[in-house]
Order: sequence, then structure tokens, then C-alpha cells
Amino acid sequence: METTYGFGVETALPVQEAESRVKELLKEEGFGVLTEIDVESTLREKLGMDFRPYRILGACNPSLAHRALEIEPSVGLLLPCNVVVERSPAGGSRISFLDPEKVLGLVENQGLRPLAVEAAERIRRVAARLAASVAG
Repeated sequence: METTYGFGVETALPVQEAESRVKELLKEEGFGVLTEIDVESTLREKLGMDFRPYRILGACNPSLAHRALEIEPSVGLLLPCNVVVERSPAGGSRISFLDPEKVLGLVENQGLRPLAVEAAERIRRVAARLAASVAG
């Protein structure tokens, strides 16, 4: 599952279980979850609309973020790396990851390139481990 700005995996896990697993795997790669947005609850509360379970997690690797901010102070506009955990139309859950290489590629500062590559590699490992743990 690829887009021009991200990638993801489909799992048979229920949304809450998938979210917990994603957080564990992100932690293993040095990321913490700084923000959590419950879109389903927000739309119900603010607009009176029903929506599928849909959570946006703002993941951040403090070391990579600090290095990026030292190179390009305005890069904070593009942080953190968002991860979406939602109920899949096929059942189970879909987990989507923002691709740091694509997002940081918007900044015309080649000094960010190695950090973007490293962040993307770490997040792709999370996605691969998530897919493998569900398959195996």
C-alpha cells in the first residue's frame, strides 16, 4: 500500500490492538508518540457524524528531530511523522505511515537528506515487522 507521500500495511488486528503494536514497534526504533488524535470521537463530538475508528499518532524520534532542527530550524512545520491507524474496509486495520523522505524532500536543504533516509528506514522496519508479526 503506497501513495506519493506514504506507505502502509493491512492487518487482521483490531484497531486498538494494531495501535498498541505500532506504538511498541515505534518505540523499538527510537520513536515516541507525542500526539494522538481520535478522529472518530472528534467528528462525533464536533459534527455529530459517525466515522470509522481512525487515530492519528504523531511519532517523533527526538535525536533525529533535534538534528533536523539544527540543520533547518523551520523543519518543525513538517514534524512529527504521522502514523494513521484505522479500521480497514476489508476488516481488521490499516496502518499508514508518512514517508519522511517525501516530506523532508520538500525542504531545499540537502543536509536533511541523510536524516530523512534514516527516519524512513526506521519507519519502514516498523511497517515490515508489523506485517511479519501479523502474518507469522
